[in-house]
Amino acid sequence: MKVVVLTGPESSGKTFLAERLQRHFGGLVVGEYVRHFIEQEQRDTRLADIPAIARGQLAWEDAARTRAPELLILDTHLLSNMLWSQTLFGACPDWLEAELLQRHYDLHLLLSPQGVDWHDDGQRCQPQLTERQRFHQACGDWLQRHARPWTGVGGDWLQREAQAIEQVRRLLG
Repeated sequence: MKVVVLTGPESSGKTFLAERLQRHFGGLVVGEYVRHFIEQEQRDTRLADIPAIARGQLAWEDAARTRAPELLILDTHLLSNMLWSQTLFGACPDWLEAELLQRHYDLHLLLSPQGVDWHDDGQRCQPQLTERQRFHQACGDWLQRHARPWTGVGGDWLQREAQAIEQVRRLLG
């Protein structure tokens, strides 16, 4: 099983590319648990919610891993939970990073905020490009600091799709 993670700021195409990769290669997509959480709770998240959100994301990921698809495509993972917690609340439960570092991911596709418009879907909160660029930089810094396999993806929607497909094609050999 190869595991690909789509990461980066909001409105950069993670869900779009997860669907396109699945359509092209097959495999199994794991969505973003926090969206489910927000829909269920019908309120803004709080720092106290971060452990439940992270555990929910891990449970979805683990359930998908037990199915052992040839390709597992993650719309997000704990890195986003960590960075959002730090961005919104200035803190993050320590165990998230430790848990993330214990897990194996074959490739991270880090999506740039530039080249596509921000779309307000009722759950997003970073309309300013500078905010999304900071989040993108924080993702890249973390991936580099921890020597995780990653590549950048940018451009318009068609360019992003082509780049993501090419990277996964290389991964699958």
